[in-house]
Amino acid sequence: MGSIYLIRHGQASFGADDYDVLSPLGVQQASIVGQHLVDMGLEFDRCLSGDLLRQQHTAQHAMAQFDSAPALEIDTAFNEFDAFAVVKALVPALLPEQPEALAVFNNPSAHPVAFQHFFDLIIKRWITGAYDTPELESWLDFVARVRGGLDRLLDSSNEQQNIVVFTSGGTLTALLHLLTHIPANDAFKLTWHIANTSLSRLKFSGREVTLASFNSHAHLQLLKTPSLITYR
Repeated sequence: MGSIYLIRHGQASFGADDYDVLSPLGVQQASIVGQHLVDMGLEFDRCLSGDLLRQQHTAQHAMAQFDSAPALEIDTAFNEFDAFAVVKALVPALLPEQPEALAVFNNPSAHPVAFQHFFDLIIKRWITGAYDTPELESWLDFVARVRGGLDRLLDSSNEQQNIVVFTSGGTLTALLHLLTHIPANDAFKLTWHIANTSLSRLKFSGREVTLASFNSHAHLQLLKTPSLITYR
């Protein structure tokens, strides 16, 4: 069977003007996971990411630890859903019940706990489909996009290959939902615990895919430095 290693991007710049940039810690995490893959004796036939900078840069820093690595392929199917667009579209309906949410979303880094609470409420509404608009990628469309990317990858690979994909937490959630049939609400409960540069593994034969491991971040835990383990 072939293997697909799914790696979440390193820590991004939460609360900054441009979230889609690895923080210095994110760069360090990416290098650590790359060295971990080297230490495991892995070699990869293909390397992919979405086109988000935090995904591409995680791939580049990780794969730089190898003496040789395949060229990075881009497939936007592995992009994260647009969380900012989801918040912008759904927060107006939340404000009558939670008026303080606006201040929190305007300055999330100052209110991280409240931000997580309100963002969780927004996501729960998004996945119901009750707030869908033509301009916004729905949960079902997002899942279909991720499914399409996985199918393309499977159809263009063979069962002897090791493949690494650098992606995001929401994308991993969609894949978890697709492969295990866990309800979307329950899948998102796990999302908030997916560590930056965590490693999940799929085994595949043709289009038959099995989730073999999920959210391993032993490469960070073994360094016994808690500050290396982050979730944004």
